Amino acid sequence: MEQGRAGEQVRPSYPSAMSASTRSAEPSSRVPGQAHGHAVRGEHTHSEPPAPRVVVQRHSVRGQILDALRAALVDGELLPGQVYSAPALGARFGVSATPVREAMQQLAVEGAVEVVPNRGFRVAEHGPRELAELAEVRALIEVPVMLRLARTVEQARWAALRPLAEATVAAAAVGDRGSYAESDRAFHRAVLALSGNQQLVMVADDLHRRSQWPQGNSRITHRAGLLADAAEHTALLDALIAQDLSVVQSLVREHFTGADG
Repeated sequence: MEQGRAGEQVRPSYPSAMSASTRSAEPSSRVPGQAHGHAVRGEHTHSEPPAPRVVVQRHSVRGQILDALRAALVDGELLPGQVYSAPALGARFGVSATPVREAMQQLAVEGAVEVVPNRGFRVAEHGPRELAELAEVRALIEVPVMLRLARTVEQARWAALRPLAEATVAAAAVGDRGSYAESDRAFHRAVLALSGNQQLVMVADDLHRRSQWPQGNSRITHRAGLLADAAEHTALLDALIAQDLSVVQSLVREHFTGADG
């Protein structure tokens, strides 16, 4: 897979807390008559102040590989039921096996893959029942919130989400499932963020991501399904801007009960 290729990052070197010139410019704290490097009895001293705690900042190879693996799963490049080894995937992405194993462990937590001891990771096979359960839970969380927001959020704030809805349409039009999955979640995150509840946004996004893993008879895996799902986004946004609450309620419920998106 060409997209998502990541190179390993080199840990940056960190400068000392104080340069030699800075230390030499500091006034001496020695007591007159005290020998250099010796403290007065009973006095606790240090040769120089302790270095401040350093917060390590670096680009995460693991994060890049995790994004690339998620895209490969959604695009169907990693097939359900197949076992993939970390070294082989590392060679594919041009990195060592370590960040691949770390990313795969996260995907195992999310339910996308299963650990196969001494072999690697098997892409999980998801059935229609699991899809229906995820849709039901998402509806229980998101539908009441969206209906409440429809009554309270100003039209201008809904209009600001238009580019996100249009991005789902653009991705669906070319059948790009990876891009569609990202733009689909971005739209829903933006809608729910208007509630001001970040915990809600995180929980809903995790459920949404789980619902996007490839499943045999899921309409979201087909271009026609992507287009239908994206059209619901734009229709919902139009209704929200128009403050047509009856249409909003109908579209929101249909979006979850009759779709994957």
